[in-house]
Amino acid sequence: MLVTQEQLARARILVVGDAMVDRYWHGAVDRISPEAPVPVVRVTREELRLGGAANVAANVVALGAQATLLTVVGLDEAGQALEKLLAHSGIQAQLGRDPLLQTTVKLRVIGRQQQLIRLDFENQPQSEVLASRMERYTHLLAEHDVVLISDYGKGGLDHVRRMITQARAAGKPVLVDPKGLDYAYYAGATAITPNRDELRQVIGTWRDDDELRAKAQALRERLHFNTLLLTRSEEGMTLYDAKGETHVATQAREVFDVTGAGDTVIATLAALVGAGLSLRAAMPLANQAGGIVVGKFGTATVSHAELFGT
Repeated sequence: MLVTQEQLARARILVVGDAMVDRYWHGAVDRISPEAPVPVVRVTREELRLGGAANVAANVVALGAQATLLTVVGLDEAGQALEKLLAHSGIQAQLGRDPLLQTTVKLRVIGRQQQLIRLDFENQPQSEVLASRMERYTHLLAEHDVVLISDYGKGGLDHVRRMITQARAAGKPVLVDPKGLDYAYYAGATAITPNRDELRQVIGTWRDDDELRAKAQALRERLHFNTLLLTRSEEGMTLYDAKGETHVATQAREVFDVTGAGDTVIATLAALVGAGLSLRAAMPLANQAGGIVVGKFGTATVSHAELFGT
């Protein structure tokens, strides 16, 4: 189904969650260290990209929709870098600042186009800063069509239950990319989009698709999700709702890097729902977008032209 650029341009998505900086150190690998059996990387180039919820918002904008990012960053170099990246992204940034917070950074060392190691720098935000963001959230809610909650488990969503309750009371769809073992945290959301490993941690293993269907539908009904969309990597996606289930197969293509694929999927869903599509109608396009982005290096986005061939 073709969604026009004009339809997407009117869609307003409020992205709430854990934003971070994705830092890449690229270099040449010519030898093994004499100190330990590890490669020596001679760093020749550094690259910064939007990560986490900021990458989700970037994917919304890349498709041609409007995105506002509500998040908390630290008063540090990484926070300043994130702010500069956002200033040139087309995203409307609503940043809370916490002097005690270390802005999350994922540092990846790349040699010969391969990721050799990832180092994460992070801590937890203060609840007072998050509480102050709730007032801003309430104000922004009225100006947007869809709420997208991107939870990376970094502590930036202590008030997610209130956010979901407010949004649903206002008639706004809420899409959640979940983390953790307790999905009751997201009860009442319109849709959640776990991958296989994430869902398995919550409902346990399954022997076959029949058992998966029963467990997924039981979870959906118990926590009052309209939709549970399971991303299944090479097996495509399966959507569970009150009508039953529907499945789309993955599109065969070379997988270069799966980093951020889940960001692209939920961002595409949110943008298309904001443009007027149902989740069932949006799912095949989100699956297609995920297939495109895994052919790119690192955290990346998919444009309207790439998705629709226009």
